[in-house]
Formats: sequence, C-alpha cells, structure tokens
Amino acid sequence: MSQARESTVPAQQQTFLALDFGLKRTGVAVGNRLMKTATPQGTIAAEGDARFEHIAQRIKEWQPDALVIGVPTHPDGGEHDNTRRARKFGRQLRGRFGLAVYEVDERYSTTEAHAQGAKDADAAAAAIILEQFLRNLP
Repeated sequence: MSQARESTVPAQQQTFLALDFGLKRTGVAVGNRLMKTATPQGTIAAEGDARFEHIAQRIKEWQPDALVIGVPTHPDGGEHDNTRRARKFGRQLRGRFGLAVYEVDERYSTTEAHAQGAKDADAAAAAIILEQFLRNLP
C-alpha cells in the first residue's frame, strides 16, 4: 500500500473505489481521475467475510482500476488502534482482489460529511476521501 503521490499512481488508473473503513460499517464511493469527483455509493453494514463479499460485488459492478482507503490518525498524525485496523483492511483488500490500494489521511472526513448534512455519513466520508485523493493526481 502507498500514500497517494503523483508519481506513484499510474496514469492508466482512471476509476477508483473508495472505502471508509469502520468496525461495523464501511462507506463506499466511486470516482474517476478525469472529473476528479466522487459519488457516494452507500454503506456496507457487515463485518468479516460478509463485508468482503459486498465489496466484491461493488468491484464487479464498478470495475475500478484501484482502491482508496481512508486511514484515521490522531489530530497530530499519530497512529492509534483504528489506524492499524484500517491498514490491515487495506492489506486484506490487496490480497483478496489484487488491486492497488492507496491510503488517504481521513482525519475529519466523517465530521465534514456531517457538517455537509449527509444522510449517509459513511458513504459521504468515502466520497470526501476519494475527492481528496483525486485532487492530488495530475
């Protein structure tokens, strides 16, 4: 897994599926490099293998070139238990689906989603994470 840097994201990667990982819910969004926008695609309310089955369905539906995950940290950038859980989730995604997985600092994405009045804050947070990623691409 890698942080999103202009030089690390191949130009042929155009479509991305973003996941805002949570212990009980995982928000989903899809977006593309050309428009640099993301659209919330709902929340997966499942854990373990059931979560991965739902993700597999989304991957089949959207055919993304790569995945983007939000990785939470403390306000000072320090890691905590959910940081490690999100990174493990990213490694599992890469192993199961064989797609590149990019990490994005997701501090305050859910807070921002709530501030925007999102009805599905997890999916909206995934869209915020993906748009942040897309804005940093050439």
